[in-house]
Amino acid sequence: MSVLARLAAVGVTDVCLTPHLTVASAGLGIPPAYDAAFNALRAAAPATPRLHRGVELMLDRPFSRETARSGVTLGGTRYVLVEFTRIVPAATVQSALKQVVECGLTPLLAHPERYSSCSPRAVSVWRESGALMQVDANTLLAGSARGDRARALLAAGLADILAADNHGDGASQALAREVLEGQGAEAQAELLTVTNPRAILENRAVTAVEPVTLSPSLTWRLRRFLNGGER
Repeated sequence: MSVLARLAAVGVTDVCLTPHLTVASAGLGIPPAYDAAFNALRAAAPATPRLHRGVELMLDRPFSRETARSGVTLGGTRYVLVEFTRIVPAATVQSALKQVVECGLTPLLAHPERYSSCSPRAVSVWRESGALMQVDANTLLAGSARGDRARALLAAGLADILAADNHGDGASQALAREVLEGQGAEAQAELLTVTNPRAILENRAVTAVEPVTLSPSLTWRLRRFLNGGER
């Protein structure tokens, strides 16, 4: 409950719970343990933030219509949060994302900056396939290769939402939003952390986010370090 309280304190109104699942196991449906954990959490949780269900789906096998019917989407919408192993060819990502789209869903790619094949050129192709990009808010401020890739996506206008990737810790979008606003990118901050996430949970189309260039600084790196390091 302390995690939810901290998120509420920084203005988070909704949380989508996305435990890990693989396509290989999704055909069996959502694991009963996930149902039990969600029901227990919902019974004890405060009214705010509101809780929504989903999974973070590892595309380890071809995606099929059977997978699409297995309850893997975010809050029952057409959006499904997907991921890959960290070393994955760009062409493999494109092919797998197209399979999801061909099954009538919209893939939301988690932390694209983690993948070695990630670049603005590759992500442009992935988005042309019908996918959206969910950049990790804390990695965006990190002084690392992943941080550089995350900022490059933002600078190219290829990020659709920012997510906290909270694993029961203090991670949130608050610091990234503060930095964006400090750079004069209030409109982008609102789209990335409020408008587009809400659109996804309401099963609506997202709004394109205008490019914004952030320059890494020692201050950001120190603040990021004090907030627990990147994932």
